[in-house]
Amino acid sequence: MDSTLGLRERKKAETRQSVHEAAVRLVEEHGLDAVTVEAIADAANISRRTFSNYFDGKEAAILWGEERRFHTLLAEVRAQPSSVPAWQALRTAVQDLSVRIGPPGGEWATRTRLAKRHPALLARQLANHAALERELAQAISEHPGPIQPRVMAAACLSALRVAVNAWVEEQQTRTLAEVCDEIFEEMGRSFT
Repeated sequence: MDSTLGLRERKKAETRQSVHEAAVRLVEEHGLDAVTVEAIADAANISRRTFSNYFDGKEAAILWGEERRFHTLLAEVRAQPSSVPAWQALRTAVQDLSVRIGPPGGEWATRTRLAKRHPALLARQLANHAALERELAQAISEHPGPIQPRVMAAACLSALRVAVNAWVEEQQTRTLAEVCDEIFEEMGRSFT
């Protein structure tokens, strides 16, 4: 029974990944407004109904990889000992995530460029970031720090946003982890 559940969950993850990849590829090729949910479903070889079982719209399908990383980042933050200062817990979680998952591929840069070009996608991304900010603040609320957890969580997300944008603008000449480390170091001076 457990092996069947494992297989079922793997199949769902594969379908979700396939839909996500199709959405990113189609939107990159044709633009957000020209791509329909039906086109994404066709490209992923699933029905429109199956698409709706996984995502509430094309924006969610495009941003799924980012959302998945956010959930993993939250788990990494929560795994930090409560004695670690808040900023260090956030920074270590970002570094651990980079090591555990590996560097983001070109898809990450593509999503960033797409969000800059399409207001509907950017709005969805900003809503995701606001939710993540609340969850990060809660996750670090037990860690010592000189400022409120919500402010520190917002600073962390700002550091990540600045790092990703710099990485994309540099055309990925350095790793995202290197850019993140530089930005976190600079921003962290305010918290020590």
